[in-house]
Parts: sequence; C-alpha cells; structure tokens
Amino acid sequence: MLSKEDNELITRVGPGTPMGNLMRHYWVPAMLSSELPKPDCDPVRVMLLGEKLIGFRDSTGKVGLIQNHCPHRGASLFFGRNEECGLRCVYHGWKFDVDGNCVDMPNEPDESDFKQKLKALTYPCVERGGIVWTYMGPRKTPPPLSDIEVNQLPEDEYEIFPSLCESNWLQSIEGEIDTSHAGYLHFGGIFPEEVEEGTFLHYSVKDRAPRYSVVDTEYGVMYGAYRPAQPGYQYWRIANFMFPFITQTPEGVLGKSLITNFWVPMDDYHTMAYIIVKKPKDGTVRLPIQGTSDKYPPIAAPLLPNTTDWFGRFRSVYNAANDYGIDRERQRNYDYTGIEYLPIQDRAMQESMGAIYDRTQEHLAVSDVMVIRVRRRLIAAARALAEKQVIPPGVDNPEVYRSRSGGIILPEGADWIAATKDLREKSGVLSEESRCD
Repeated sequence: MLSKEDNELITRVGPGTPMGNLMRHYWVPAMLSSELPKPDCDPVRVMLLGEKLIGFRDSTGKVGLIQNHCPHRGASLFFGRNEECGLRCVYHGWKFDVDGNCVDMPNEPDESDFKQKLKALTYPCVERGGIVWTYMGPRKTPPPLSDIEVNQLPEDEYEIFPSLCESNWLQSIEGEIDTSHAGYLHFGGIFPEEVEEGTFLHYSVKDRAPRYSVVDTEYGVMYGAYRPAQPGYQYWRIANFMFPFITQTPEGVLGKSLITNFWVPMDDYHTMAYIIVKKPKDGTVRLPIQGTSDKYPPIAAPLLPNTTDWFGRFRSVYNAANDYGIDRERQRNYDYTGIEYLPIQDRAMQESMGAIYDRTQEHLAVSDVMVIRVRRRLIAAARALAEKQVIPPGVDNPEVYRSRSGGIILPEGADWIAATKDLREKSGVLSEESRCD
C-alpha cells in the first residue's frame, strides 16, 4: 500500500504539483483533430492537467490552445469570435493569435502600444495521427515528439476510441497494467471448452492465475505474465507502461498487434482516454485477440453527444448514473459481469473506487507486482525532478518508445526478454506481413 504522502504525490497533477510538473515535460494529447474540423470553426473547452484552456483552429488551419480567461478582464475566450487568424474576445474586442500575441485592441486609442506589451498564455500544438498534441512544459524549445508507433502510421490504418473516465488517471493506468483481472472481469464467463484449443484465449481461461516477471525500461516498465500452454511451452502476455501515462495492452500476437492507450489527466478527478487500435480490413471493431468466443466483450461502447461544458466530451452512454448498464439476468445466465462492453467493465471498477482511491487502505498481493513497480518508478521520477531537476525518462529520447506489446508462445525456461527483443522493438510502420487483420 502507499503512504498518504505518496498517494497525494502520485495522483495530483495540477499546476505546481510534482506529478503535474513531470507530465508537463512531455508532449501530451489535448484533443482529437476532428474536434476542430475546419478553419475558424467553433472553439472547444479543454481541461488539461488541471488547467482550463480553449482550443481553436485559425483561418490557416493552425491549432491554438489558449488560456480560458481573456488577459484583459477575465471573460472566457470560449465565447470569442474565431476570425481572421485569431480568437477575438467579445467583451472588448481584444484579439489573440495561436501564439498568444495580441493582434488587435480596438477599444484602445490608435496611438496606444499596449497590445505590443501583452501576451496571452498559449501552449504550442502539433497534429499527428488525428491527435492534437501540446507541450505545457518549461522549455522554450520543446523536446521531440515521441516515436511511439501510432505517430508514424497513416490515419486510415487505425481507429481512435476517445472516452471520458470520471476518476483519477492512475486508476485507469493501474487497471490496464493488471493483467490478471482480464481472466475474471472480461473473460470470467468464458470457459476453456468454449474456445478453440491452442489459442491465447484458451490458455487465458484455462489458467486464470499467471506468474509474472517485471523489468524497468528506458521508457517505463515492462511485464511478462506467463502460464502453461501446450506441453513444454508457456503463453506469455507482454505489455508496457510508458511515461507519463501510456499503456500498451497484451492483446494480439507480439510483433503484429498495435494497441496503444493514453490516459490523459484532465484534472485530479477526470481522465480522457484515447484507445488506439489497428483497424482490421473487414472494418469490424474488435481487439486483435487470438481465439474467439461469442462472449468476448466488444470494445466500441456508445457515446452521448458532446456538449460544450468542461467535462462534456466523449461521455459514455453507460455510466455511474445507470450502473453502467448492468443486466443482472445477463450476469446470472450468460457472462461474468452483466456489463456488455469491455471498456465499460473497466470503468465501472475504476470509478467505483471513488474519484481518487485511498491507497492506504488496500492490500496488495503477488499479482500486483506490475502495479507496485510502476508506482515506484513514477514516484521516483517525480521526486528526482522536484529535488534534483533530473529530466524524466524518455523526454529527450523519443526512440525508446519504439516498442510493441502482445502475446507469444515460448519454450519453458526461455529467456523471454532476449527471445522477444526483435518482435518488441520493431520500429516504423506495420508491414503488410505483420498487420493484425
């Protein structure tokens, strides 16, 4: 369990907090490019790392992320007019470009040079792979964007599933790196005899208590969870945590699978998830599992229409207000949870802990070894930055993010790290022969 002090340190992400300062050293996803569909479109409210910001696309198509309150007298720039390469506050007409420069101050005398002395807070943005990335850190020249594989693929080759989580970002991270929960929460209603022998899913439901090996990496932490496969072999699920809030889940075949999840803190109590999955050729939305079952939960959970408030983007139809759509008859007679969609099953568990779980009350076991290691790395990195100004892992080394996750069958006693090195460290876009269709 964590001490009260460490629980505060690792969960709080607002301006000036140790963990918030750590995250600001990285480029972070702010929104989808599709949320700003054309030049001079409507501005969007964006809550990010505890800051209220306004996203807008100017007349040239460039994206800006600007402070919510106009520097003049504090009116919200959400109500601004997006016109002629700037966002104009409708209170007094002051206008700001994507770099925060005041380009017009029409209620001041012509001879006034005050606009030359004024600048709004903005954060630099770049678009890559359908995501607007922003840098909120201290450097005048930002570090390079990470070489994570989704930043190298054409947008038509993968699907992005955004969703709002009403809980702290760390609860989502810890849910993703806890592989043993899948055998119950997601596969609990699936039995070995219902799945084709020799498949990953068959081995997962035949032995729901994997063993673990966990190692630190240049980008974060990697685990290998293993269980018996055919005689003389073991099935390994290999997955990653990447600084500051990225996970790669172990579904699909290692070297062929591409699943990347971003758990972006909006504030201490809300997380924006971006789940990125390789798009199959037949257009069916699914995780790239090996082995099928009619009971395997679908991933594409329905969303409510977006609203314009701070937490109105990408909200699930199934949420705490309707108990995540739980069907008790379904739970009794068909599957394990009675909750239909895989991400909603996760969210129900993570949000049911409360907005920020009190980790001084938990009792960790052997199966929590990856959770423990990730916490240690995050706390150590945040303290090293705060106390010794040590730059967090991966910030200046974008190439360390060239990694994949997935499943593989290995002989018993094999060195899993050495045996999977080439498959894990494949870089560049997915080749035709390695695509997971």
